[in-house]
Amino acid sequence: MKPTLTRPILSGLAAAVLAACAFGAQAQAPAPAAPGAQTPGMHMHDAGRMQQRMQERHQRRMESLKRILQVTPQQEGAWAAWTNAMKPALRQPRARGEFAKLTTPERIDRLKQMRAQRSAEQDRRGDATKSFYAQLSAPQQKAFDEVSLKFMGRGHRGGMRGHHG
Repeated sequence: MKPTLTRPILSGLAAAVLAACAFGAQAQAPAPAAPGAQTPGMHMHDAGRMQQRMQERHQRRMESLKRILQVTPQQEGAWAAWTNAMKPALRQPRARGEFAKLTTPERIDRLKQMRAQRSAEQDRRGDATKSFYAQLSAPQQKAFDEVSLKFMGRGHRGGMRGHHG
């Protein structure tokens, strides 16, 4: 890591790792709804814009992390595999009306299923991160450790002030 890196840059990288991991903590949703379909409370064009902004933000953070880590040409394959595994899942807005129609035991089962999906996704991303980490040099691992420590110290919310879900 270059000595010219400052705390703001490391904070930005922490946000990059955070974003990647935070998105992994969310369950992958089924394929997006058909064009023109709407979910109560959110129009599809709003959800589409939000999804696009999320993907653009993720891309910028990954590019920043790649610069800080100084990924070599020999590491490009491992980088590509890791960034692909860390891409935010395409999410479809939840239809609250569907949940309201379920009985309490059905809701419990649905929540349990969602929790299992999130856990499996976190495990998959964790394994991908370990594989990528093993491909890094000692200085790169140190830089990655610094960024990820800042992320992990903030919990699942990743320090995004005012963001709760």
